[in-house]
Amino acid sequence: MTHLNHNIRQFYDASTGLWESVWGEHMHHGHYGLNGDVRKDHRQAQVDLIEELLKWAGVENARYILDVGCGVGGSARYLAQKFDAEVIGITLSPVQVQRARELTREAKLTQPMVFLVEDALHPSFPPASFDLIWSLESAEHIPRKSRLLLNCYRLLKPGGRLIMATWCHRSIPPELTDRENRLLQRLYDVYHLPPFISIDMYNALMEEVGFRDVVVSDWSKAVSPFWNAVIKTAFYPVNWFPILRAGTPILRAVLAMRLMKKGFRTDLIRYGVIQGIKQ
Repeated sequence: MTHLNHNIRQFYDASTGLWESVWGEHMHHGHYGLNGDVRKDHRQAQVDLIEELLKWAGVENARYILDVGCGVGGSARYLAQKFDAEVIGITLSPVQVQRARELTREAKLTQPMVFLVEDALHPSFPPASFDLIWSLESAEHIPRKSRLLLNCYRLLKPGGRLIMATWCHRSIPPELTDRENRLLQRLYDVYHLPPFISIDMYNALMEEVGFRDVVVSDWSKAVSPFWNAVIKTAFYPVNWFPILRAGTPILRAVLAMRLMKKGFRTDLIRYGVIQGIKQ
């Protein structure tokens, strides 16, 4: 296991209970309308993000799905029920796998679902196993983006689709300033992230790997209200003790939410959505 993966595993093993308390089973941004001006509960906004991504990508059915970076399985369970699909979820965190299995048992789903501790850069599945690969806010944790996309391409059946939503930095040029790089580095350090790339760079990498009908979009406006909602929820008195109990690294991560908010406000951090079809 790489040093980065070890740190990511430790971070999510320690923090998953807190994030579930604050965010719920869907550990990702919410969708607040095209311009981010629709007021709604943040947990409903998270479900709406899933639906908006499926609508945007034109996905009407899927039988075999891989959820890359599945967290505690919120998206996996949602997709399994929506499409009556077989779903495999992978994450680096054993704690997340255990919790995903618990929540799935409690949900009493009839669809086959499996959750595994696995590295997306070294997947164990045979080629052409899935007709949909779903990656919701996990690619920012994964270095070697080309390798990640190539693996996804290999694992998809012909005609299968990759849908990805991920944190990015703004387009270049102009080059990132020293101030922008300092803010990004603070986020990388706290959340155990390799350097971001831009949405444009994802577009180029998708085409290089061989995906056709590649479409990318910037949904930063639609999701930016999420950080206000989560920051507010994190500091409810009921969450004070869990935050302190989780330890200093997790407290730093909670406090760093304001940096994410600043990054969106200054247009440095972008929320990229990407899709493409295997030839």
